[in-house]
Amino acid sequence: MKRGRWRAASALFAAAALLAASAAAEDASRAYWGEPSVDGGKCCKSLAEVRENIDRIDRDLVRLMAQRQKYVAEAGRFKANPAAVSAPARVEQVIEKVKKLAREEGLAEAVAEKAFRAMIAGFEDYERDVWTKKNAAGGAPPAKNP
Repeated sequence: MKRGRWRAASALFAAAALLAASAAAEDASRAYWGEPSVDGGKCCKSLAEVRENIDRIDRDLVRLMAQRQKYVAEAGRFKANPAAVSAPARVEQVIEKVKKLAREEGLAEAVAEKAFRAMIAGFEDYERDVWTKKNAAGGAPPAKNP
């Protein structure tokens, strides 16, 4: 008797999973509000199309972050020690500039600020790490006494 219940429960579970997968596939192609608005209404007719474009933009962002990282490493050459990497006044200057750019480009200022604060924190850690490794490898001269 238990075996029969198990089969029935398994079949019910499989049917529910299949129904959920079917609903998810349908949901991915059906918009719940509005019409395509990106690129003059040419995009986006499906969630897959939205995600393709987000992936394309992510590739561009990573490429640009890799370029930024090179300059961050260069900045470390001008710092006397790892503690000098953090420059709160410079961070605030960058954040204000980014918020202004966000307004001009139609990006929510809060999104720009949060993203840049997180990115700057990550790059500061990276710059400190590069500075420490270069100094340990003899790449950085000892700090001069004023």
